[in-house]
Amino acid sequence: MTAGEALVDRRDPAPVQRGEIVHHGIVWDVAKESFSLPLAGELTREFVAHPGAVAVVALDEDDRVLLIQQYRHPIGTYEWELPAGLLDVPEEPPVECARRELLEEADLRARTWEPLGHHHSSPGGSSEVLHVYLARGLSEVPAAERHERDGEEAGMPTRWVPLEEVVDAIMAGAIHNGTLIVGILMAAEQRRRG
Repeated sequence: MTAGEALVDRRDPAPVQRGEIVHHGIVWDVAKESFSLPLAGELTREFVAHPGAVAVVALDEDDRVLLIQQYRHPIGTYEWELPAGLLDVPEEPPVECARRELLEEADLRARTWEPLGHHHSSPGGSSEVLHVYLARGLSEVPAAERHERDGEEAGMPTRWVPLEEVVDAIMAGAIHNGTLIVGILMAAEQRRRG
């Protein structure tokens, strides 16, 4: 890279010589692929074959963000998170998945949706692409239309927190969910830039 050259990721997938699914999971699979890189030769890697996901920064008129607290068994922690979910409905666009997840996890609808960006949550071990949206113009879903939550989502606490307070908690190391950190910092920076 030369001075003045744009700082941008370069998508250039290496050709796969061999590939297989070595484990079919409940939610995602584990894939094994062999590929070649010019300076390294042939490599074999296993990774989580992930369908992708969405997350929603839902901001009310007072710039408070809706957070949910969900138990995450692999780390044994009740994490504060953004409403989020898997792209597990065939052909569903990410923004439609975000609308569905906000309704299912937070009993909310939004009038406006804006993409904040996307990120690769763990690119060395997962193919997940996580799309983050900003939702504004929020309204509650009538009780008769609400989704019945189960599993880790049953009885899930929610909390409205000023955006700057969430940024402070991130910077203090009090909350650790990567998607929340990425989404909140993108939303705060977008607001700072006007």
